[in-house]
Amino acid sequence: MKDGVCLINAARGGVINEHDLIEALNTGKVKFAALDVFENEPTPREDLLKHEKLASTPHVGAATSEAQDRIGVELADQILSILQPA
Repeated sequence: MKDGVCLINAARGGVINEHDLIEALNTGKVKFAALDVFENEPTPREDLLKHEKLASTPHVGAATSEAQDRIGVELADQILSILQPA
């Protein structure tokens, strides 16, 4: 890829090798990065979070009311399946 690219990942943690990302940010290969997912969630690398060329935001993909409803129904179904006699 060209030097000075901007990189955004809002898909899945681990898609981007964070060690290589830090190196690419430090050398200028990547000019700027924005992430809302990390390899080691909920405790991402501190050196990555504090990097001056990185913007990070919380991953809120599951924060919609529809997603929360679906999670609640799935959880209730799992609890019922455990509690039901065999």
